[in-house]
Amino acid sequence: MGVIAKQSIKGTIVTYIGVAVGFVTTFFVITRFLSAEEIGLARVLVDAATLFIGLAQLGTSASILRFYPYFHTGKGEEHGFFFWTMLVPLIGFVLVAAVFFACHGALSNWFGEKSPLFVSYYYFVLPLAFCMLYQTVFETNANVRMHIVVPRAVRELLTRIGLLVVYLLYAFRLLTIDGFVLALIGVYALAAICNGAYLFSLGGISLRPDFAFLKAHKDVVRKYLLYTAFLIVSAVASVLAPTLSSFFITAQMGLSYTGIFAIATYISVMVSIPYRSLTAIASPQLSLAIKENRQDESGLLLSQVSRNLLLIGGLILSAIWVNIDLIFTILPNGSTYAVAKYVVLLLGIGQLIVATFQFALTALSYSRYYPFSLLYSFILTALALVLNNLFIPRWGMNGAAMASLIAQAVYFLLVTLTVRYAVGSRMLTGKHMLIVALLAAIFALNALMLHLLPEMNIWLSSILRSMVVLLAALAAYRLQLSPELNDQIYALLHRVRL
Repeated sequence: MGVIAKQSIKGTIVTYIGVAVGFVTTFFVITRFLSAEEIGLARVLVDAATLFIGLAQLGTSASILRFYPYFHTGKGEEHGFFFWTMLVPLIGFVLVAAVFFACHGALSNWFGEKSPLFVSYYYFVLPLAFCMLYQTVFETNANVRMHIVVPRAVRELLTRIGLLVVYLLYAFRLLTIDGFVLALIGVYALAAICNGAYLFSLGGISLRPDFAFLKAHKDVVRKYLLYTAFLIVSAVASVLAPTLSSFFITAQMGLSYTGIFAIATYISVMVSIPYRSLTAIASPQLSLAIKENRQDESGLLLSQVSRNLLLIGGLILSAIWVNIDLIFTILPNGSTYAVAKYVVLLLGIGQLIVATFQFALTALSYSRYYPFSLLYSFILTALALVLNNLFIPRWGMNGAAMASLIAQAVYFLLVTLTVRYAVGSRMLTGKHMLIVALLAAIFALNALMLHLLPEMNIWLSSILRSMVVLLAALAAYRLQLSPELNDQIYALLHRVRL
């Protein structure tokens, strides 16, 4: 975990600096100067582009992580690997774009009544998706080469700063609504260019295919094609489910509610941010361990990563929840968004589940049992479709959040059981249970304090309840619930001589 811990901590620091920029953007710019409908437009455009690239990349991100060890000989040779990672998503983009054009009429009818503004900018999804697609491809190529910090900085810092500038320009009416959408696309175009330039600066990158290597390793080509074909099918389900709530709210309730849901989502997503850095560097290590059938190593890696993410994500969720009323108090136009208080909680729990168990899905996708993830993806999507249809008409945004939470819980339960009994890697340990008990104690004490001190000043109340979270973090340190994090904290304190 040494290299993983160091790289992930650097990546997490960069990510949280980006979160700080995003915090300023959300709390002091977007909610103050943009209407909920305009926020909803930006959100649904990005969600539509995310769905688009999830289909268009034809599983490229997962294929890069799984098959890079087969192409990388350890002598600086990659045998045309980068060429294929560029060509496959380009083919996918053209195919999905054709479907996107064909679906214009049907989707316009679905969104047209409640969200006509989105229909007006329907085709702007295409260039946005193209830029986001290759930003992701370049970033994943850097990740497998054990360089995650700069691409992470591009995604979390450069992109967020660029979006902040765009929002400010629009807020002061230096951009029209058309200019706003075009500038939004420009930010992601710049991010893709920066990631591509950095990747080439690392050296050893070639756009020339190595057909001789493919002829000599036909078994690798066969595995790659089968794996990619599987991912193409599974992507239809797996990338659709996470964006369903946003689309259903846009179609059934309108862009204003999409904007409110987007703010709640932004707050809740902070729970899973450590996952992005930790798994970006751990995934290639897991891929290599599974390829070489080192079950003890892969099982240990799974357990360590999930335990650390459960602890960190749980403490972040606890800190958010004990301060949720204060957050909406200081948020500009907070009364508009305070209706999403329980949306934040439900989505936050969902994000904690994702952070804790997503690495198990990664392990499953790298193993010979990866077809199971296809079945589970369809179950996830079917559940999300049914539950959104049932819950949104009854409970609005809370129903959408509940639908997402239930679907994710069932999905990752199935994935974790399969990894445990089919792959043979035990993920959960006694320390996981101790962390869950610690988090439950935080929520129970928070509820008790609110009951006993209902009239206390909101600032003082938040400070006192935040102390509970701090004490829980200290207890986790003393109980050695995460020896890896303890080692990093000790090293940091020793470096500054505390």
